[in-house]
Amino acid sequence: MSTVAAATPSDTELREQAERIGARLRAEHDHLVTAESCTGGWIAKTVTDIAGSSDWFDSGMVAYSYEAKQALLGVRPQTLETHGAVSRETVIEMVSGALVNSGASVAVAVTGIAGPGGGSEGKPVGTVWIGWKRRGGYARAEVFLFDGDRDAVRRQTVATALRGLEKL
Repeated sequence: MSTVAAATPSDTELREQAERIGARLRAEHDHLVTAESCTGGWIAKTVTDIAGSSDWFDSGMVAYSYEAKQALLGVRPQTLETHGAVSRETVIEMVSGALVNSGASVAVAVTGIAGPGGGSEGKPVGTVWIGWKRRGGYARAEVFLFDGDRDAVRRQTVATALRGLEKL
């Protein structure tokens, strides 16, 4: 598990990241879809705060419950039962399902435990899986352990998800 000890990003830093990603997506004629659980749509909000984002943002799906993950993103019940919502397997199915259910060419998905409760010994508060995928390519997923309160974990998740898009 990658422990991230970076400072919690400010709104300005998140906006600057989103502007860079938007410029790149626009230049490459790509469109983004987000599939979010623990961030509750914060990635989509961050990118749609950018004027002109309709040129490169397709859609965002917030799938918090097991049922929503299944219905909106095609996550298989057996994946959730076997591995849980906060797992590599689930985030890969989320990011793949986002592309299947949208017109986008690039996707990011997040699922995690923002706290303050809900953690366990194997999956403590701050555990977040992030997945990225380009249409026609293979999904990439990484697990992170973010530090701080609920807001800090969610902010760090948004920033890390956006950084991953820059590498895609």
